[in-house]
Amino acid sequence: MEPRSKRALPTAICVLALSFYACGPAAASQVGGWWGGTWSCNIDGRPARMNWAAVDDSQTTCDGGTCTSTSGARWSGRFSDNGSRWVKLTNARSGAQGGVYFNHADGNQWYLAKPVSNKAVGWTTWNGQRYRLSCWR
Repeated sequence: MEPRSKRALPTAICVLALSFYACGPAAASQVGGWWGGTWSCNIDGRPARMNWAAVDDSQTTCDGGTCTSTSGARWSGRFSDNGSRWVKLTNARSGAQGGVYFNHADGNQWYLAKPVSNKAVGWTTWNGQRYRLSCWR
C-alpha cells in the first residue's frame, strides 16, 4: 500500500468580487464650459493670467468587497495676479445667465459673464469689496 500524500488540500474559499461601474460625467476631453483655456486678464487695473483645464476626476469607493467606480472630469483653475505665483481657482459653475462663478484660493467668490467678442467682464471680491475683473483671449 502506498503512503498517503502529506500535501493538504486547500481549505480557503476564494471569493470573486465584482466591480460595478456607474456612469458618471463625461471624460475630461468632453467637459463643457466656455471658460476653459488660457486667458489674459486685468484685475482692478493690474495685468493677470487665468487658466482652466479639464482634468480627470475618476473615483473608486469600496464597501467591504463591493467597489464602485465612476469616471468623470472637473475643471482645475489657476490665477496669477501681476506675475505673482499661481493660486488655485475652484468650484467653477455656470450661472443662470451663462456666466461662470468660481472661488479663489482664499475662498472669495468671483464671477465672469459669458464672453462677448472673446472678452469676459465680471468681478472679484476681497475683504467684502468687489473689484473689476476682465479677461480676453
